[in-house]
Formats: sequence, structure tokens, C-alpha cells
Amino acid sequence: MNKNIGSIDKIIRIILGLCLISLYFLVEGPHKWWSIAGVVLITTVLIDFCPIYRIIGFKGTAGK
Repeated sequence: MNKNIGSIDKIIRIILGLCLISLYFLVEGPHKWWSIAGVVLITTVLIDFCPIYRIIGFKGTAGK
């Protein structure tokens, strides 16, 4: 896998991912499952790869 996530993209994904993960602890009912999206965002940061970018043909800014 080639890296396709840049540094600004990582920062945005970390902040948004942590906010979504916090929903699990702060919200009652079915909306708390949005935290799964936060886990996905954090995982893409850890592996430096976003499969959706590959599907849509976005090259990203990693390594520039």
C-alpha cells in the first residue's frame, strides 16, 4: 500500500475521529454507533492509507 494521506489530512482525521469516538461515551441511543466511523478514521491515520482515496483516484499529498 502506498501512503496517500498527508499531514493536514492526518490532523483533521485525528480530531474528527476522536470527536466521533467520544460520542460512544456521551450519547445514549442509536447515535452512539457513529463512533465506529471515528475508529475507521483513526485506523486510516495509523496505516497512512485511505482506501476510499484509491477508489476515487485521489493521489493525496503524502510524501510531498
